[in-house]
Amino acid sequence: MLTRETLEKIRRIQIRTRTILDTGIVGSYHAVFKGRGMEFSEVREYQPGDDVRDIDWNVTARMGAPFVKKYVEERDLTLFLLVDLSGSQRFGSRFLLKRDYAAELAAVLAFSAVANNDRVGAALFTDRVEQYVPPAGGREHALRIVRDLIAVEPEGRGTSLEEAFAFTRRVMKRRGIVAVISDFQDAGYERALGILRRRHDVIALHLWDPREQEIPAAGLVALEDPETGGRFVVDTSDPGVRRRLRAVTLEATRETCRRAAVDVLPLSIAEPYDRPLTSFFRARERRR
Repeated sequence: MLTRETLEKIRRIQIRTRTILDTGIVGSYHAVFKGRGMEFSEVREYQPGDDVRDIDWNVTARMGAPFVKKYVEERDLTLFLLVDLSGSQRFGSRFLLKRDYAAELAAVLAFSAVANNDRVGAALFTDRVEQYVPPAGGREHALRIVRDLIAVEPEGRGTSLEEAFAFTRRVMKRRGIVAVISDFQDAGYERALGILRRRHDVIALHLWDPREQEIPAAGLVALEDPETGGRFVVDTSDPGVRRRLRAVTLEATRETCRRAAVDVLPLSIAEPYDRPLTSFFRARERRR
């Protein structure tokens, strides 16, 4: 039974994502994630502007006028969302928690996939896989994923990207798109990421909060680790302590992804994601 608060969050995400999808991100998604190839659709009479390389010379000879072959993209793609629900995802120093930001971001990707007739699936993970939604098509299926992103109460608190990547390899038998939405507060996952990348098109969407990168010099501060529950007091007036307190740095995650040949997009949860995501897709398309 969904609570009133959960239903309200789902409605809010639907409204937000509908607005963002209208900005053209669906087209950007289509352009950057190409189908498996092109298949023949029809032959029609040549029109000014058609590529002369598409002329069907056999039909042209029979009809006495130029005709061209037309093709349509054969997509048959699957988008698989790997979404982090660990304890650190319940942090947010501005307007949204990381988990809520991740849910909106995942919803935009899911609805973009559905709009392009792609299948979409998801695995929600902590230090284990908490929920698995097998890939399928249709808007109702995408809504189910959004509902789970909001409603699932994880049993684990830690983060195991290695376990999430291994699970994805087991359930994704054919090549697809894997979008990892996480704050990447983990270590030792580089090899597993590289193996996943060899089979699938992987993108890393790295969520971070400004407060994690800019620890203020506030003297003695009592802190709690959201993933282990451990509590400790630190002296934030010491620059060395502030450096060690920072979450996994953006530079470290970027370097890990670079070595694994995975494109990474850092996203501050204090800022909207629509423009950075669209720019990321466009830059990726230009490179390809």
